Amino acid sequence: MPDERTQRNRPKEQDELVFLALGGLGEIGMNAYLYGMGPPDARKWLMVDLGITFPEGEDDPGVDVILPDLRFIEEEKSTLAGIVITHAHEDHIGAVIELWPRLGVPVYATPFTAGMLKAKLAEYGNRLQIPIREVPLNGRFNVGPFNIELFEMSHSIPESSALAIRTPHGTVVHTGDWKLDPTPTIGGTPDAARLEALGNEGVLAVVGDSTNAMREGRSPSERDVAKTLADVIKAAPHRVAVTTFASNVARVKAVADAARAAGRELVIAGRALHRVIEVAIDTGYLPQGFRYVDQQQFSEVKRSKVVCLCTGSQGEPRAAMARIADNEHPDISLDKGDLAIFSSRTIPGNEKAVGWIQNSLVRMGVEVLTDGDALVHVTGHPRRDELRQLYAWLRPRIAVPMHGEARHLTAHAELAREAGVSEVQVAYNGEVVRLAPGALRIVDDAPVGRLFRDGRLIVPSGDGPVRERRKLAAVGIVIVALALSRRGEVAAEPQIVIDGVPIEDADGDPMEDIVLTAVDGTLRSIPRDRRRDVEMVGEAVRRGVRGAVANAWGKKPIVKVLVSVIEGKG
Repeated sequence: MPDERTQRNRPKEQDELVFLALGGLGEIGMNAYLYGMGPPDARKWLMVDLGITFPEGEDDPGVDVILPDLRFIEEEKSTLAGIVITHAHEDHIGAVIELWPRLGVPVYATPFTAGMLKAKLAEYGNRLQIPIREVPLNGRFNVGPFNIELFEMSHSIPESSALAIRTPHGTVVHTGDWKLDPTPTIGGTPDAARLEALGNEGVLAVVGDSTNAMREGRSPSERDVAKTLADVIKAAPHRVAVTTFASNVARVKAVADAARAAGRELVIAGRALHRVIEVAIDTGYLPQGFRYVDQQQFSEVKRSKVVCLCTGSQGEPRAAMARIADNEHPDISLDKGDLAIFSSRTIPGNEKAVGWIQNSLVRMGVEVLTDGDALVHVTGHPRRDELRQLYAWLRPRIAVPMHGEARHLTAHAELAREAGVSEVQVAYNGEVVRLAPGALRIVDDAPVGRLFRDGRLIVPSGDGPVRERRKLAAVGIVIVALALSRRGEVAAEPQIVIDGVPIEDADGDPMEDIVLTAVDGTLRSIPRDRRRDVEMVGEAVRRGVRGAVANAWGKKPIVKVLVSVIEGKG
């Protein structure tokens, strides 16, 4: 995407309703969407969701999480009316706390989602005073010039809401994450009558979830997973460890119910699970008497009476399941004959980490059960028949697929056309889509990108420390320290540090000797009076060393040259 917006032939003062993604179009995760209303130079904006995505392996060394680059809306934050959160998954809520100071606007959320936000704030020591405005489930409220009505949808977390965004140009339905689950075990089912009534009222556009747009049929129900878990846990002879997304309260309840039905004790391992359970109890999604024991009591429970619910379904290195698989957990261990259930689907990019954990468990003699073996997980997103049903209820004029990679967006677009939607637009992050008035089309570009959480800091994804780490991972580093007198004479033997580079070449010559020879040859080639130019000397040595190592190794390392000027002879 261009770094600056470019106007595309249209009247400057025309009042418009536009849609723009800063994350979530062309990818799964990092959802951050904007709706703008007004003329191009005086729009009011509404943000829907502000989430993160996770590092994608070797391309993001040392990165903890990835956040959307908000520079476009930061520059216009005085025109941003507020942020509405559809639900409490990290890819929709995870960037709020760290990026809110750049925006400083109210955040609107339903009780469970607000509770999750407040719990995250508490972990930060409540250093921020974010104005979280709690709105009722299925409620209706105004955010600046936008009138918002919430529609509860089924998903893998309580209170996932679709938004009906009413404007003078028409109503946009932003679906959030959803599915049509007639028996969700926690939370309500989508209200078909309300959705059909909304369609009768008139819907301008649906901006909709595309995650499962390539899969035919309907998504199985959460109740089916609960039954499978109950049967598997009851039949297990020894310990059972279950790992799932911590935010999946319905799955937490299903495991707890299965443990109780089998006469077993539920053990909880992982801070994220404790946080979610506390919020779910506070908001009524789990009973006040929800019973479990903490991981410190694991060893006190008879082996055949344990069900341990663990964090780490996506291979997170410090989560409970990874530490168990590495025999590093301080309280929990699994033995030959125990059962580990992965009640989740591996997010693309996490396959290697999850595979390592599963293989480690198998080597320990633990039986591993995944969603490929039994119905121990169901998606929280709609398949094609569910998408067709939603379009039948809402009958929009426009469809804009969201929440998906290019192949998902394209499949959703084709389905929408087949469902009778007259105008369909596939767009990607940074493309400004005009929804009304007039024909649907892309009219502008906005700057987009990614930010990295690197320890306690937020750093750019382009020029920055992560870029340097990528280079280090590929070619290593050579550091040369030189000491020159004020007259340009070498005052001491050069010091060499080599890391990530082979110790010798193909002939067995030490790489350190090759570097020293290159340093000596470069210095000899520079007249003494010119060696007073420290910057020139450093750059000449850097080039000489880099070339010598490349000639010996076939790769060009990062070379750093430190030149010190000291008092010396002459």
